Amino acid sequence: MAVETLTFGCRLNTVEAEVMRGHAEAASRDRDLVVVNTCAVTTEAGRQARKAIRRLHRERPGAEIFVTGCGAQIETAAYAAMPEVARLVGNGDKLSPAAWGPDPDRPRDAVGDVFAARHATPTRIAGVAGHTRAFVPVQNGCDHRCTFCVIPFGRGHSRSVAPAAVIDQVARIVAHGGREVVLTGVDLTAYGRDLAGASESLGTLVLAILAAVPDLARLRLSSIDSIEADDALMRALADEPRLMPHLHLSLQAGDDLVLKRMKRRHERSDAIRFCREVRRLRPDAVFGADLIAGFPTETEDQFARSLELVAECGLTHLHVFPYSPRPGTPAARMPPVAPEIVRGRAARLRAAGAAALVRHLDGEVGHSHRVLAERGGIGRTEGFTPVRLTAEPGTIRTVAILGHDGRALLAA
Repeated sequence: MAVETLTFGCRLNTVEAEVMRGHAEAASRDRDLVVVNTCAVTTEAGRQARKAIRRLHRERPGAEIFVTGCGAQIETAAYAAMPEVARLVGNGDKLSPAAWGPDPDRPRDAVGDVFAARHATPTRIAGVAGHTRAFVPVQNGCDHRCTFCVIPFGRGHSRSVAPAAVIDQVARIVAHGGREVVLTGVDLTAYGRDLAGASESLGTLVLAILAAVPDLARLRLSSIDSIEADDALMRALADEPRLMPHLHLSLQAGDDLVLKRMKRRHERSDAIRFCREVRRLRPDAVFGADLIAGFPTETEDQFARSLELVAECGLTHLHVFPYSPRPGTPAARMPPVAPEIVRGRAARLRAAGAAALVRHLDGEVGHSHRVLAERGGIGRTEGFTPVRLTAEPGTIRTVAILGHDGRALLAA
């Protein structure tokens, strides 16, 4: 029987859901099973997941609802208190086939210690249903302790998938017709530090993949921490055209005191310097970024420095998060910014991002781009800019750009 999965949150959750679907279908037999893969990065993420669980229970009253993900790991009691939930599966167990079979002796709220995990589990799937790009998790967990973040407590210590296993997965995807692979993780630029010899890094992994899988058309990175970018990664950006020139940066703020209170590892000048250096090496580079609006103690002047960072780094694709206090984090004990001010600052950041995107789109009109077609009449340039076009999903076409609609380019 087919198992339904409902996933919230990051790309890592998306590909893990596909692995869990396979395990659950093999174990479910005649059971009607729904797997809800939760996120805990914001309060809103948890609210949406619990709302969805209640809706699923109303719509499918006979189904068993298994809940996993960072929400189940971090907010165990909240999900265990929901009568709609048949079983919780911790992040340390969810990629194990044994977690999904019938087990009458297993407590429904049994969630193990994710910090006990010392190895990253490689995925062995050829792609994710409904996605043209294939995501390959190469790293899990995080050893940093940003003051606003609970994700290390949902994912455990940083741990890396061995290079050979990553290359095998990429080759499997390409053999099944995949054109683009996205390397993903919780703290992607921490890749390799836990592996024997400590000579591996994200950059050496990128170079190894491109050398070992020559038929891979495109390799892309998910979010990175710019301060941790290694020399090999910079060489790959300069020398490897199959490594796509789009980087999504975990910046979070543009003011040094706010960054210090966040316990980030970079300063404002580091972010600006990194973007300048990448553009020197790769003139067609396009940057996205995560930015938090209304972090506790943030003044209007400090917020203005985040706003100015959009232009100073030349950011194009913004993910803006209104600050959301997470219980147990140091930031939750800091003097908060008034909610209406947080919402207003988030709106101003989004407006700055929308204006930056329009400027970027304006600059692309009249040029030609190689576009990977996706479903729904959309595709992506090498710089990750969306393009509206009619083409078979999974094909790469060179198209002339005639204009844009404020959100996407329009192809001839």
